[in-house]
Amino acid sequence: MSSRPLDGLTVIDLTTALAGPYATLLLAGLGARVLKVENPGTGGDAARNNSPYLGREGLNVQRRSEDDMSISILSRARNKESITIDLKDPRGREVLLDLAKTADIVVENFSAGVTKRLGISYDDLREINPALIYTSISGFGSNQTGGTGKAMDTIIQALSGVMMTAGEPGGNPVRFGLPVGDLVAPLFAVIGTLGAVVQRQSTGQGQYIDVSMLGSLTSLLAAEPFDAFEKIGLPTRTGEMVPRLAPFGTFESQDGWFALCAPTDKFAHGVLAAIGRPELATDPRFAKRDGRVQNADELHAMIGEWSKALPLDEVLAQLEAAGAPAAEVRSPAAAVQDQRVLDRGEVVRLKHPEAGTESELVGPGMPFLMSGAETTLDKPAPRLGQHTQDILSRFLGYSDTKIDELKRSGVL
Repeated sequence: MSSRPLDGLTVIDLTTALAGPYATLLLAGLGARVLKVENPGTGGDAARNNSPYLGREGLNVQRRSEDDMSISILSRARNKESITIDLKDPRGREVLLDLAKTADIVVENFSAGVTKRLGISYDDLREINPALIYTSISGFGSNQTGGTGKAMDTIIQALSGVMMTAGEPGGNPVRFGLPVGDLVAPLFAVIGTLGAVVQRQSTGQGQYIDVSMLGSLTSLLAAEPFDAFEKIGLPTRTGEMVPRLAPFGTFESQDGWFALCAPTDKFAHGVLAAIGRPELATDPRFAKRDGRVQNADELHAMIGEWSKALPLDEVLAQLEAAGAPAAEVRSPAAAVQDQRVLDRGEVVRLKHPEAGTESELVGPGMPFLMSGAETTLDKPAPRLGQHTQDILSRFLGYSDTKIDELKRSGVL
């Protein structure tokens, strides 16, 4: 078996919900040993109570038995070990400090001020382990606040401006169905963490990585010059079409929708050939990009009229034959069953730890392949506290007597 890039590194995972757990999921897929710390008194990660659930009786909206586990946790807790610690108890804090002494990375997404109040902030932990890399994911950054300071995905979408980049001009704000605010921040968190791992190789020192959900999503928004569009009168919201790249957008056929992206002269001329109007490739209105942008509404109307009269398969076949980039608009359920992404491990079948074989349900895999390393998420999610005994005895050398005492007192 090939080695994994982060083999030998230990991550203390103090995260819950989605943003933090997705970051530590990626670190686990890269080979780090991820110790997921959960509160024994609250049922652990809030995602453990997200409907729907999977168990021996299949998929259910409500939990029907102790075997049932949330699809969210089955996906986000793969390749992790679960240990329960009450961090509000001073004895629980001491257990965490013992873990931090030899760990490499801590990832947390507590609300602002919580880690300091618990005595487990970066300043607290670096005193006992100067080489520790401590990554925080918060709504607005450690030095900023916003309203209540609570960072739900929809709040971040609203503040970042992305809701006003989708939908029709003058229409209502559009909330992205994919929780982009929760999913972008962990990507930057992993990038920052890995950068700190590389830097530590030369300095021997850890550092604090401060990731803002708002900053992460707004940074991506700024990758497109929406402010410049507004200044020169181009719309930031164009609905199904993108006039400045015409022909470009989503169109309807007899039995489904398709996306068409043909901003270059070559691609656009292919579209004109496919719809039976090749002579328009020399028409000043459509021959060059500036002309097509000026006459985008007319061009898109012609394409829409053509496509609505044909079945989707025929539309796509004719566009493909003409060299015009187009694809079916698929449902999420259909998209995640694409054999190409399954074969590459970019999405993977989820396994229930007790129910047995793989289900038809999928979760995110590692969306890249490495020629010299293995990057897989091949272990099912753990039960709450499943590895508490093993971690404390083997990782910290605690005696069975000490562990039993901590369990009886509710610390574990």
